[in-house]
Amino acid sequence: MVTLHTTYGPIKLELDAEKAPISVANFLMYAREGLYDGTIFHRVIDNFMIQGGGFDADMKQKETKEPIENEADNGLKNDFGTVAMARTMDPHSATAQFFINVKDNDFLNHSGKTMQGWGYAVFGKIVDGEDTLNKIRAVPTTSRGGHQDVPVETVIIESVVIDDDASES
Repeated sequence: MVTLHTTYGPIKLELDAEKAPISVANFLMYAREGLYDGTIFHRVIDNFMIQGGGFDADMKQKETKEPIENEADNGLKNDFGTVAMARTMDPHSATAQFFINVKDNDFLNHSGKTMQGWGYAVFGKIVDGEDTLNKIRAVPTTSRGGHQDVPVETVIIESVVIDDDASES
């Protein structure tokens, strides 16, 4: 369990290390290093998802480590309340950015090991904080720093707290 402490309230996530071991280990590494502290939800699209973990409040991209292997073929679906790794067009390009689905997004699911079919790797789900998620997904957005769907009022991830570090060993 991890808790995203945001300026809109907490979001508690249950991570699935059994089905998404690479993605979970990657997310926890960035959380422990403090990379997420002070990052923002820089892309918010109501009826789709909220994306964060890669930019600071000035829209400067955070430096990350090497991309990880895409685990979208793990059987987990991009349903409402799930958290998945964000990536570029390259299926195996995910680093620190993640998104939380605010509806069932079947088109993001794995359908085959092709450029189009890889999908987006789900690695956890919300277990508490749906009210916070609903507040964030509804914020007004604008274009900023060459990006679209950026919240007008910055939504900051103040910290990511790993609730039970002992369970990871």
